Amino acid sequence: MKTARILLCAAALFASASGAFAQAPAWPAKQVTIVNPFTAGSVSDLLARILAEKLGGLWKQNVIVENKPGIAGTISVGKSAPDGYTLMSSSNGHTIINSLNKDLPVESAKDFAGITMIASVPLVLIVAPELPVKSLKELVALAKAKPGTLNFTSAGPASSNYLAGELFKQTAKIDIVHVPYKGTPEQLTGIMRGDAQLSLAFMGNALPFIQSGKVRALAIATGKRHPSLPDVPTFAEAGMPEYHYNSWFGFFAPAGTPPAILKKINADIASVMKLPDVQKRWETVGALTVTDTPEQFDAVIRADTERYGKLLKAAGITPK
Repeated sequence: MKTARILLCAAALFASASGAFAQAPAWPAKQVTIVNPFTAGSVSDLLARILAEKLGGLWKQNVIVENKPGIAGTISVGKSAPDGYTLMSSSNGHTIINSLNKDLPVESAKDFAGITMIASVPLVLIVAPELPVKSLKELVALAKAKPGTLNFTSAGPASSNYLAGELFKQTAKIDIVHVPYKGTPEQLTGIMRGDAQLSLAFMGNALPFIQSGKVRALAIATGKRHPSLPDVPTFAEAGMPEYHYNSWFGFFAPAGTPPAILKKINADIASVMKLPDVQKRWETVGALTVTDTPEQFDAVIRADTERYGKLLKAAGITPK
């Protein structure tokens, strides 16, 4: 009798557990929102929309991209429920949010979980066409001759363009002034209008304006010349071999998101990025395909948070 009671209890527990598992919905069971803290038309926005389209079909759920420019967009993700239904598409500018903003309710490494890096996009140094320089050396010489008079643009204070520009400023030991814009399109318009003189711009966005002569390219931040800009030297060829900058983009989730969900999103993104039409669309924005594991991406986020925090501190930039 005792054995029978034990068996009956075990069966009841198994049935109860089975029922609980059966009732737990598979992820995703509803719409997934990808927040992009930059304006429409920015690189992170374009990449997110390409992936959202494919992931929606794969998951059989609506996957939407919501633009929330500025630090408010990033905070909204960090404070969202860690259930996989609110994600973020951003750049390595994410790693400096706490170096630029005082008393934020979120921290770049602590309150976000890396899902995967998705792209690396070459940056090209462009100048306004009326600026009287034809090379990187001439630009540096002009900046040193007129300290504090040249402006460099970015897609915002926490953008990859800003980081690249600040690194260029420190590497060249020049005094140039940062002028932040709302996003990439506005940043490029500022150069073409002559409102600002130079920028480290994403190659895919800047390419048509370089080819049409609306801006002039002086150097590209790659190890070798890019096929789309064969006449534009690398920074090393242009006389600044010590300048190195990798502009990456990736997907994030709120910290505490279950590892199983992170791994599923990671694997599904990796699978759709192999599709030929996705590869072709990556090329249209000048992006190179990059994938890694959540653990590897977390390590990159932590390392870049420390590296760029030191860079900004050395530049005398403190949170405001």
